[in-house]
Amino acid sequence: MSEGGWLKSRLTRWVDRRLGDDGNARMQALTTRENEFGFDAFGFNKEDAKVAALFARFLYRDYFRVECHGIEKVPPGRVLLISNHSGQLPFDGVVIGGAMLFEATRPRMVRAMVEKFIPNLPFASYLFNRWGQITGTPENCQRLLESDEAILVFPEGAKGISKPYSKRYQLQDFGLGFMRLALKTGTPIVPIAVVGAEEQAPAFNLRPLARLLGTPAFPVMPFPPFFPIVPLPTKYRIYFGDPQLHEGDPDDDDDELAIKVKAVKNSIASMLHVGLQERKHVFW
Repeated sequence: MSEGGWLKSRLTRWVDRRLGDDGNARMQALTTRENEFGFDAFGFNKEDAKVAALFARFLYRDYFRVECHGIEKVPPGRVLLISNHSGQLPFDGVVIGGAMLFEATRPRMVRAMVEKFIPNLPFASYLFNRWGQITGTPENCQRLLESDEAILVFPEGAKGISKPYSKRYQLQDFGLGFMRLALKTGTPIVPIAVVGAEEQAPAFNLRPLARLLGTPAFPVMPFPPFFPIVPLPTKYRIYFGDPQLHEGDPDDDDDELAIKVKAVKNSIASMLHVGLQERKHVFW
């Protein structure tokens, strides 16, 4: 066995031990359309994704100590999970994926629509594909929905994740693309509210440096480690709302679609209000 093969074998055994019987069983229970080599059409591989699952479980159970409410409302089959977005780096997406994998009665792999600049980062394209995440294009999303996948979309986009701390829990404008896809594919929408991510990285953005690097933002925290790659251990609370099945023409003009999008946004805002009222402290 080559040195690379030996290291991969050791890592696989270590990850399997750390995941334990329940974690490994949940990974194996994921429904995928894989080929004879264990990969699906987008490059997802269960064995490779175990590393991501182990990291997600650590964040979910130990670091952010997540409280999950209403996950039983997520219907089987194709579904769009629509959530608020915050925290400078997308740990909220990891935690939502953790809820669907470790809390749902039937575990599911959440496919997140990542920003188009992410695959240009070193190693990101390879790893994100192996872990089930894809570039956020309408074509990719439609193909996955037609395969009855669960898709996570943050319609605030970069505006949500990079907004200043003074605007925490103030929803930014939602894009309309997810609603067009929902109407085109007959997909139910489940609104999600995440409470806790806003405080994980109180940062400001160096916009000139972000423009130079070609990224939506370059966040800097006023205390070590300065870059929010290590978030504060805030306590997360995730609220899954009632599914919404909207009807209409996906080619309707923007004003017509905006009415439907506003209904989703209002549901998220209401759950955020409830979550903020229920919590007693940012860290517990």
